[in-house]
Amino acid sequence: MVVTATDYLRSLQALLPQGLAWTREDDANLTLLLLAFADEFARVDARAMALVDEADPRTTFELLADWERVAGLPDSCVVVEQNIAQRRAALVARLTTVGGQTAAYLVALAAANGYTITISEYDFLFDVTDLVDALVYGYPWQFAFKVQSALLGVFELSVSDGVSDALATWSNTGIECIINRYKPAHTLAVFTYI
Repeated sequence: MVVTATDYLRSLQALLPQGLAWTREDDANLTLLLLAFADEFARVDARAMALVDEADPRTTFELLADWERVAGLPDSCVVVEQNIAQRRAALVARLTTVGGQTAAYLVALAAANGYTITISEYDFLFDVTDLVDALVYGYPWQFAFKVQSALLGVFELSVSDGVSDALATWSNTGIECIINRYKPAHTLAVFTYI
């Protein structure tokens, strides 16, 4: 609700005592003095109402940088410049996201950030009943999962690279950062690219 200077003026005039010295005429000096006070009260009231909007991360503008600092944003996994609406959405997501440990949660998180991935788990262990040519997965592999996504960059060895550098590396650093940040701490994500 917006309280105007006229509203404050009428309130101030209502507080005046009764009598001829306390005139309420529009052109009286006392009314002009009270109008000056009323203008300032209305300005302070408008700023207070704006502060209510700034207290909500969904509507903040002036305090967006402070909100982001408190929430640990901008996110180092985000590699593109964001506009105000995207920054607000990231802030609200950071403050309200519950999280999860399932593959479905990680796939949905990747989709929310613009990546399409599939996740498969190494949920079987090698034992004596398996065929001889079966893959040998030991105990640690039950905590690993494979993330398959699109390949965004291939970096090949150049003449200025050292002899110990790889001949080629490939990655999708955005999705690797997101998955490694939100995966359960005891797990290992193995990234493959198509």
